This record gives sequence, C-alpha cells and structure tokens, in this order.
Amino acid sequence: MPSMPMPGGATGAASPPTAPAATGHVSIKNFAFSPATVTVPAGTTVIWTNEDSDAHTVTDKGGMLHSPTLDTGATYQYTFTTPGQYSYLCSIHPFMLGTVVVTP
Repeated sequence: MPSMPMPGGATGAASPPTAPAATGHVSIKNFAFSPATVTVPAGTTVIWTNEDSDAHTVTDKGGMLHSPTLDTGATYQYTFTTPGQYSYLCSIHPFMLGTVVVTP
C-alpha cells in the first residue's frame, strides 16, 4: 500500500515548533519610558522605541546599556541574560528614568 502524503504536503515527521524569543517593549513618549518598569525573564530582548518628537537615549551608569541618540521612530534593543535589576535613564533628559527587572 503506498504511503499517504501528510497534510500540507509534508512527507516526514514534523519537527517540534521552536518557541519564539521573548521580547519586552518600552515606548519612549511624553518624555517618559512607558512602562517605567518592565519585568522579563532572562534571555529576553527588550526593545525601546522613540515615539517622541525629541531625541532620547537609553543609558545606564555601568555602560551595559548605551544606545545611540534615538530620533523619532528609532529603536534600540538589548538582550538581558543575567537576572537582576537594571536602572537606566535618558542621558539627554536625565529626569527620564526606567528599570528592567530580569527574573531567572
């Protein structure tokens, strides 16, 4: 008896689906990071998007986060691999503060 084709034209065993990489999103608007605190598991990439008409940065004191100047619509991303709490600010507007909490 001939073998029957698998649905969708597949002829072999399906491989298990790969989980997408986790991402966290922070908007920069109204001269603030929103949300001000984002909590993500280790291995997550956080993406900041500047939705303001002014330029901003994402910078921490330790130098781990050091975005270029982000003009309107620009993004910056960083993958957090180590659990902990990471505080950052906009170096142009230092009153703009944010925190990333990375869980195990």
